[in-house]
Amino acid sequence: MTEPTTMAQLQQGAVAPRNDAPMSLMTGAGFDQLQRVAKALCASTLVPAQYRAFTEVKDRGRVTGNTPNPAGLPNCVVALNMAQRMGADPLMVMQNLYVIEGRPSWSSQFIIAAINSCGRFSPLRFEISEPGKAEEVSYQATVWKSGNRIEETRKVKVRHQTCRAWVIEKETGDRLDGPTVSIQMAIDESWLTKNGSKWLTMPEVMLRYRAASFFGRLYAPELLMGLQTQEEVEDIIQAERDVTGAYTVDLDDLRNREPAAPAIIDPEEDEKQLDEESGSDNTAHTNEEVRVEEPIEANNSADEFGAME
Repeated sequence: MTEPTTMAQLQQGAVAPRNDAPMSLMTGAGFDQLQRVAKALCASTLVPAQYRAFTEVKDRGRVTGNTPNPAGLPNCVVALNMAQRMGADPLMVMQNLYVIEGRPSWSSQFIIAAINSCGRFSPLRFEISEPGKAEEVSYQATVWKSGNRIEETRKVKVRHQTCRAWVIEKETGDRLDGPTVSIQMAIDESWLTKNGSKWLTMPEVMLRYRAASFFGRLYAPELLMGLQTQEEVEDIIQAERDVTGAYTVDLDDLRNREPAAPAIIDPEEDEKQLDEESGSDNTAHTNEEVRVEEPIEANNSADEFGAME
């Protein structure tokens, strides 16, 4: 004889099961959960522009409208995955993770905060020397005029300084010194002479930022996850190995151009290309029922999609 079903059992069976699958890129349920969170974040105006579903269109500093940002949702997915691997808050990662020419990089403030809060070291300290006498430095600047590459000799006045980051390791009590960063290093590595460089306007801040980055890369690489800081990516020209084994530099990098927009695959163009390659007729699909999700309308109001400086 079966036992009668109680009202509590009926109510429990009527409740839909909750999807508590952990966020993951490797499982279907985990990836669905990851996308749900990413969609909520990319619709927010509190995240940087590269993570938003829409980016602002400006005319002479005024917001005139919004345009869809196809890379916003994928960028949120990548940021969420990095936050999960680091055990950090996703919004904190997104606020401090910059994408420069397709390369993710940390802000220097995040590197300092990560070192100070990891629990292995005392708060990060900086040993910086007094600025020396003003010295005139000559350097070669590459400019482009009428499509021609021209080398110009320019002069700038600098005051030589050095900076080194150091901490006390809590486990051993030893003092750990990072590599010494100097203005001379910035000159030799061409950091100081790049267009738009902050080394000329705020050298002491840049010395501390670079010293903190070098210290973290040497003593706590797991905090940086192999990424450079925002200032390093802007300063260092990336040389890549070609098929012959030689190192080459992209000329667009030398010209200090704005990075090109990321390549976004258009599903309709991709399907059309596949049909052309396979020789299939597009009319064969006219009888199939196709569901098209309505795109989100962009609101031209600057209040809804406000700018984040």
